[in-house]
Amino acid sequence: MIPRKVLFCTDFSENSEPARKTAMDYTKAFNAELIVVHVIDGLTGLPADDPTFQAHVSEIVQHMKDQADARLEQISKDCADVLKAVKTYSTTGSPAQEIVHLANEESVDLIAMGTHGWTGIRHILLGSVAEKVLRTAKCPVLVVRS
Repeated sequence: MIPRKVLFCTDFSENSEPARKTAMDYTKAFNAELIVVHVIDGLTGLPADDPTFQAHVSEIVQHMKDQADARLEQISKDCADVLKAVKTYSTTGSPAQEIVHLANEESVDLIAMGTHGWTGIRHILLGSVAEKVLRTAKCPVLVVRS
């Protein structure tokens, strides 16, 4: 399988940097297209019956999306010097579900993502986006430890 589209998932943490470098290496080696995504974790479980509260939540989410878009634009500029094509997406929702949905929608050949490497209770309580993507993605997933 030669990847023509590589999806790099970022949470903008240091843990995602090795995955970005790896995604760029694969993209460059195969003359592929790089797609970069950041998912703003949906604020589920919050009171839906208070319109004032929901308006504040909407403002917060919009602010987070604006900041994510600015960071994605910078990543795109950084990558554009080396790669032929870079697309960026920011979205809101369950990170693993949104990543897999975008991978399917874009017919991605490879997903590259970092991991925090949490173990024990933290892993049980917080779950692992990488693990959920591994279980549900239709294409290969490359998980890069920091």
